[in-house]
Amino acid sequence: MVINKEKFEVCMAEKCMTYDDLAKKANLSRFTIQKMLGNKVDTRPATVGKIAKALGVNVKELIDFEAATSNQFITNSGVRG
Repeated sequence: MVINKEKFEVCMAEKCMTYDDLAKKANLSRFTIQKMLGNKVDTRPATVGKIAKALGVNVKELIDFEAATSNQFITNSGVRG
């Protein structure tokens, strides 16, 4: 799953949360959150769910559907960009 970084940061700002606050509330490491935002790992649905719950938002509010669709196409076609 691909997280929309801008939407994610808006949600954090609305809750006045730091990355450390979010990590504690979601029971994740700050490192996991940083990797997720840097798109260095494929974010598992359970991880996105924990973050959405900690932020009090729906998972759909955090997902970048356009990037996820493009990434799925690239992966399925075997072409890496």
